[in-house]
Amino acid sequence: MRTFTQPDRYKVAVIAFDGMTPFHLSVPCLVFGSRQADSAAPAFQVDVCAFEQPVMSTSAGFDIAVKHGLSTVDEADIVIMPTWHDDCREAPPILIEALRRAHAQGARIMGLCLGAFPLAQAGLLDGKSASTHWAYAEALSRRYPKVNVNRDVLYVDEGDVLTSAGVAAGLDCCLHLLRRLCGAEAVNRVARQLVVAPQRQGGQAQFIERPLPVSRSDSRFSEVLQWVERHLEQAHSLDSLAGRAAMSRRNFTRRFRQATGTSFKQWLLNQRLAHAQHMLESGNASIDVVAQQAGFGSALSLRQHFRAVFKTTPAAYRKLFRGNPQAKAA
Repeated sequence: MRTFTQPDRYKVAVIAFDGMTPFHLSVPCLVFGSRQADSAAPAFQVDVCAFEQPVMSTSAGFDIAVKHGLSTVDEADIVIMPTWHDDCREAPPILIEALRRAHAQGARIMGLCLGAFPLAQAGLLDGKSASTHWAYAEALSRRYPKVNVNRDVLYVDEGDVLTSAGVAAGLDCCLHLLRRLCGAEAVNRVARQLVVAPQRQGGQAQFIERPLPVSRSDSRFSEVLQWVERHLEQAHSLDSLAGRAAMSRRNFTRRFRQATGTSFKQWLLNQRLAHAQHMLESGNASIDVVAQQAGFGSALSLRQHFRAVFKTTPAAYRKLFRGNPQAKAA
């Protein structure tokens, strides 16, 4: 991976093409462009570039004007292919060479949704796992047999190359990379600015850190969940929380799934893991203390859950962030 000469600023090149869907183009621009001026985390310079004419049509019926050419890719730290044509046609040589050149120079390459196809054509996914829209997974696997297509996840991070499943999963993938570069607090700010879904069920570690609280329209229910977030170290049960919300267990369970899209048990585990991540990134507390305050009870329990979800240990996770000068850590 490239050694960044300007750790306070990343150059992001987002590649546009004629006939693309504006939503796909907007996702990386929103995530990496939503930086607060007073943030201590690294900033991003986001440039949309194109290999075709400067004014291009979109599937939404309006045109977009692109100021930058494909040469922008050569200077980028992160190169993003936000999607590709629905017919999965082969990309032109000029685009393939630009992707290969950027990768060889050490840039991170992202292929969101159908954007995995040009990356696979360039050979950047050979021998690696990758994700794409579920309806096109078989086509990607058949056309590029050297790629291990994972149909069961929202995104795949291979370090130098990242790919995501369809449409909104690109948002998850971008938030994931933002977290790796800038830490949990930066992701919290951006996720709240964008009012993203409170939780994404995609397996592995693919849920948004510290999901947003449920709507204020149900203040009693919302207050109970916020109370749980403030008391993760305590034991919680459906019966006790249903009583706190003045609801029956059955109604509370139904309301909870409607509001969060998951079970209370899974939501609570995610909250505790998110709190443990935050403590590991931003403080010096021992693993035992982290386990207690996050509600796992023991360091052994924390390690077991942490390894099951993140495929690493709490100590290794802390070391990763402490060893990354771009990650926000104490």
